[in-house]
Amino acid sequence: MNLTENAAKILEARYLLKDKNGKVIETPKELFHRVARTIASAETLYEGNTAEWEDKFYEIMSSLKFLPNSPALMNAGKDIGQLAACFVLPVEDSMLGIFDTLKSAALILQSGGGTGFSFSRLRPRSDIVRSTGGVASGPVSFIKIYNTATEVIKQGGARRGANMGILRVDHPDILDFIRIKRDERELTNFNISVSVTDAFMDALKSDGEYETINPRSGEVVGRLKAKIVFDEIAESAWQSGDPGLVFIDRINRANPTPHVGRFESTNPCGEQPLLPYEACILGSINLSKYVTIAAHPPSKEQHPPQSPLAKGGIEGGWGSAIDVDSLSKDIETAVRFLDNAIDVNKYPMQNIADMHRGNRKIGLGVMGWADMLILLGIPYNSKRAFQLAGEIMKFIRDSARMASASLAGKRGVFPNFKGSIYDLRGMLRLRNATLTTIAPTGTLSIIADCSSGIEPLFALAYRRLILDTELFEINKYFFEIAEARNFYSDALKKEVIEKGCLRGIKGVPADIKKIFKTSHEIPPEDHIEVQARFQEFTDNAVSKTINMPHRAKKDDVAKAYLLAYEKGCKGITIFRSGTGKVGTLVKFSDAD
Repeated sequence: MNLTENAAKILEARYLLKDKNGKVIETPKELFHRVARTIASAETLYEGNTAEWEDKFYEIMSSLKFLPNSPALMNAGKDIGQLAACFVLPVEDSMLGIFDTLKSAALILQSGGGTGFSFSRLRPRSDIVRSTGGVASGPVSFIKIYNTATEVIKQGGARRGANMGILRVDHPDILDFIRIKRDERELTNFNISVSVTDAFMDALKSDGEYETINPRSGEVVGRLKAKIVFDEIAESAWQSGDPGLVFIDRINRANPTPHVGRFESTNPCGEQPLLPYEACILGSINLSKYVTIAAHPPSKEQHPPQSPLAKGGIEGGWGSAIDVDSLSKDIETAVRFLDNAIDVNKYPMQNIADMHRGNRKIGLGVMGWADMLILLGIPYNSKRAFQLAGEIMKFIRDSARMASASLAGKRGVFPNFKGSIYDLRGMLRLRNATLTTIAPTGTLSIIADCSSGIEPLFALAYRRLILDTELFEINKYFFEIAEARNFYSDALKKEVIEKGCLRGIKGVPADIKKIFKTSHEIPPEDHIEVQARFQEFTDNAVSKTINMPHRAKKDDVAKAYLLAYEKGCKGITIFRSGTGKVGTLVKFSDAD
């Protein structure tokens, strides 16, 4: 294996087995063999060749073409055996229900999973409590209790607690919820999002009011001006990065199993809507591994062709192309890996096991998108890149569905197939109710030595702290191209490392500056366009940070939220440089 120094540091600090004294007793090779062996053991349930699939699973991971979510790497083959990253738990409107859920969340967090909750069922503050004759404290007070509990639970001995807290926009306490994270000391272990309905968005568009509803009684208890609430959301997001928005009606329209339940919440980073008590195991394909590089270095005169599709693959601009045959084969292997993981997973609760095995949801996504574009000579926020985003994600989705259909032919469809959209609409008979998700990939992308998820480059050189591990990252592609194009110098390298981007640096060709734009050089509307293009062909949802400069105004946040809704996204989160969200983002960087 060709691991970078940073990859080795992360593996040693977080993933490799240790003895009772904390001494590492496993090599990276042994880690991947441990995971491959555990996942391949599911083949015995279906008369598959265990040794053959162990070899295939080892190869796809050790070559860094595919990695499963962090809990699978950490826990496979161990007594804890919990492999899923994403969970959603319901919060019922009773003291018993609230604290039963908190107990379940503690078990999930301890096992390395991240948890999402909707607090929308809880009666509002000052509502009556008939059993005691007192008044309710409201959902915000209980979110604070969940946050405090998370503070003392360190996930799996290696990960901090990561949660998503959601409240419907028509809950009477919505304004308290929206404002809570303006105080940077509050809910430090939570991302929060407002569950936005189509009725709210219609009222906002017409500058009208909408109804608030007491969830205890189902009765309308008030009316709010939509614009006032939306302005409060934009103000809080501008200050702190929270709340994000979850377009809940759109998410439920895409629910593959409406006969089983309705979506209320997502996982901590927002890319995985799940039914109450449902879980999902994620994995990501490293797109940078599927670009075939031209024999000659790129020249200024070579430009990308107009169409991204060419015979034998998807052609790039520097004589490079995407190896779609290899990509298709590896997608098939990855789908089988994730489906097997459901069978060998040791769930923290039986009702979660029943829900996950009933729908058999998996979430295959990508990392290395920015790297792929660099290798193809395509600027991240160009029309060609937007077009290619849709093309590549459609290819992945279709390939994953064919792989799932093939598994269904041998192993059977997911148990809740009857009554699902696939059944009622006469679609493919699938093994898995959902197949694709775009996760942030945080530490996984460090291990794989590629860019994170579908994000642009954060910087060409920077330091980042993940828990207690400090890493210095430098973009390898830029300096390779600088040498190939004969504009490299030690002075240039020093200046790039100091600045982190190419803006204002002399001697770098204009076409190279376009290709190596960093996240804060890309307008918010282009970030949203990338998210929308991937979302169109993603079963679940897409994790994408919409970066904004510190000078951005509240109106810029509002415009971004409206654009995300118009473009068909399932949710949105923004990060304005220099605001409180940065600590949360670092903490949650490996939440999947």
